[in-house]
Amino acid sequence: MVICDVAVIGLGAMGSAAAYHLARRGKRVVGIEQFEPGHDRGSSHGESRIIRLAYFEHPSYVPLLRRAYALWRDLERASGEAVMTITGILEAGHPGSAVVEGSLSASKIHDLTHEVLDAREIGRRFPAFRLPEGWSGVFQPDGGFLRPELAIRLHCAGARAAGADLRVNTRVLGIEPTGAGVRVVLDDGTIVEAGAVVVATGAWMADLMPSLTPHLRLTRQVLGWFEPRQPELFASARFPVFIVESEQDAIYGFPDFKGTGVKAASHMAGEVLTSAYAQRPGDAADEARIRDSLERLIPAANGPLRRMQPCIYTRTLDEDFVVDLHPGDPRIVVASPCSGHGFKFSSAMGEVLADLALKGGTDHDISRFRIDRLLDQGGARSAAAPLMA
Repeated sequence: MVICDVAVIGLGAMGSAAAYHLARRGKRVVGIEQFEPGHDRGSSHGESRIIRLAYFEHPSYVPLLRRAYALWRDLERASGEAVMTITGILEAGHPGSAVVEGSLSASKIHDLTHEVLDAREIGRRFPAFRLPEGWSGVFQPDGGFLRPELAIRLHCAGARAAGADLRVNTRVLGIEPTGAGVRVVLDDGTIVEAGAVVVATGAWMADLMPSLTPHLRLTRQVLGWFEPRQPELFASARFPVFIVESEQDAIYGFPDFKGTGVKAASHMAGEVLTSAYAQRPGDAADEARIRDSLERLIPAANGPLRRMQPCIYTRTLDEDFVVDLHPGDPRIVVASPCSGHGFKFSSAMGEVLADLALKGGTDHDISRFRIDRLLDQGGARSAAAPLMA
C-alpha cells in the first residue's frame, strides 16, 4: 500500500502540471500515467500548441491566460529549457467572423496590445497570406507557440525532483471513495490511499467517470506538416501563428519550426470517435481537407506533405472546460475535458488543480468550468460511489 496526500491520474498537460505544483508545495504526490509522459495517443503532442491572449472564445479566459504565461516563463527559468516561442498571432476571417470579433472583443476588454488589419494590410505584413478582399484580422504580438511534449516532460521532471512518485506505463483499474480519502487501484496490484485525487485522463475520462460520458464527445483531428513552396516566408521571425476562419472551416497553423515544415490543421469538429482506442492514422481525405484551406488562403505553404499525425479533442457541448470538484465527493477533482483549446492553460491549471485538491477552492475564477452545468446534480451524486462503471 502507498499513502499520499494527492494522487494524480493522467500525466498529460493538466496532470503533469498538477503533480508539479503539488510536489513543489511539499505534498506527498503519486502520479499515474498509462503510457509514457509526452506520448502521441491523446491530445498533447505534435511539436507545437498555440498560446494567445486575444481569446476569441470568451474574454473571461484572459486573466487565467496571463497567469499561464507567467508560469510558463517560471518553468523555463527553473529548467533552463525554452518552452514558449513568441511570434505574434493573426486571428483572421471573413466579414462577421466569430474568430475576428471575439479576439477583438477580448483585446478591447482587457486592454491588450493589438492591431486590426484588412486583407491588403495582412498581405503586406505577412506575404504568405492571400485573404479575400473584405476579410480582416486582429494581430496580437504576445501570441506564439508552446512545445507540448517538452512541457509535459519538464513538469514531470520537476515533480520528481520535488519528491513526487510518478508511475508510468501503469493503468488505474478503479477509484473508490473511503472514509479516510480515496482509494486508487493500479494494474500492478498496488493500492494507493490518497487524501484527494485529481482525475486528468483526457480522452480516457469515461473509463473512470462514466457519469460524464453522455456529456462528452471525442473527435479525431489530424495535423499536417507541409514543405513550403517559399520557405523564406515562413520563418518564425517573420511569420506568426494563425487562426483563419472561412465560411467552410477554421484552419490554424504555425511557422516552419526548425525545418520541420509548416504545420496546419482544421479546428472544426472532426470525425466522432467511439473511444480513445478507435484512433487511426491520417489519410488522403484528411490531407485534402487541410490542403483545400491552404491553397485558398496560404498557397505558399501548400507544398509536399512531410507527415500527418492524428490527435483527439475531448469536447463538451459548449466547448468550455470541466475543472471542478466532483459533485458526489469533493475529494475528487475533475480536470477534463479541454475541448481542443486547453494546452496553453495547463501551467496555470496545475496551480488551480493543486488549490482544489488541497483547499477545495481557488482564487482563480473557474466558474465557467463548473461540472454542474453538464450534470444533473442528483444524478451525479448517485453515480459518484463507486465511480467506476
